[in-house]
Amino acid sequence: QVQLVESGGGLVQPGGSLRLSCAVSGISILSVNAMDWYHQAPGAQREVVARIWSDALVWYPDSVKGRFRISRDNAKNTVYLQMNSLKPEDTALYYCNAVNSEHVPIYEWGQGTQVTVSS
Repeated sequence: QVQLVESGGGLVQPGGSLRLSCAVSGISILSVNAMDWYHQAPGAQREVVARIWSDALVWYPDSVKGRFRISRDNAKNTVYLQMNSLKPEDTALYYCNAVNSEHVPIYEWGQGTQVTVSS
């Protein structure tokens, strides 16, 4: 059974940084097409904020490009999201998931980790 456990969220001031972790069990992160990080603000849809493919190529939407960085530790089977220059609009629950070749999430969602950016 695949489990996704997100952690590292918290309360941070605008301009601050956080590093989120996504610990994956039950499957190797190198065996999937890609791993995504998502965020979901209250009342909004879940949106992708970063992707890392199995060949280590990465992608970001314009909203976070230059501020967020996705990485992984293959030995720990963990994916990270380094978030810098945080803005209040980054406030959301953050989730990770593996995605197939059509970028559709594959596994049951974890509990997410809350990021709140506020002064």
